[in-house]
Amino acid sequence: MPTDSVTLESEPGVHEHRGRLLEGMAIAVAQKGYADTTIADIVREASVSRRTFYEYFATKADCLVALYEAASHNALKVLRAAIAQPHAWEQRVEDALRAYLECMASNPVLMRTLFVEILHLGAEGLAARRRVNQEIAEYMLEVVGRDKVTPQLAMAVVGGIHELVLQAIEEGRVERLAELTPTAAALVKAVVHR
Repeated sequence: MPTDSVTLESEPGVHEHRGRLLEGMAIAVAQKGYADTTIADIVREASVSRRTFYEYFATKADCLVALYEAASHNALKVLRAAIAQPHAWEQRVEDALRAYLECMASNPVLMRTLFVEILHLGAEGLAARRRVNQEIAEYMLEVVGRDKVTPQLAMAVVGGIHELVLQAIEEGRVERLAELTPTAAALVKAVVHR
């Protein structure tokens, strides 16, 4: 697994050390996998003390969930920015999906963490994944219109697209995630035009 630099855009007011810890978690998990990553690994990669870790996170699992949510929110910001263009909704959806997939592909260190390692947390990881998927599904409802898609269908579309991403990760095609754009856009359009 490559250990490229991890860039997480910090939200205003978020302390620098917290961001460094999230980046340290991403790098350590990319190198060793979640199960073998220790807090010592995380703080070493973040260049902070163990005490600093515990100022922000009670457990290693809390840090992974925070990383998952921060990276997912960054990708959602990209999605929102791309869809704000003044085109027909079909073109906006395709542009947004391409931007979203390119954003994820630009940070390969995070991909395994976001789509595979988070599941090692069991119920806690699934809950974090479901919260993020729900945010994306809600955004889809805003863009496409609640009169065209039900909340359940929006969640199914998000889950389907994320399964395509997971398959690409497993096949070592992270850098080519944008190639999924036509399939993902076709799925959205098929659901809306059902």
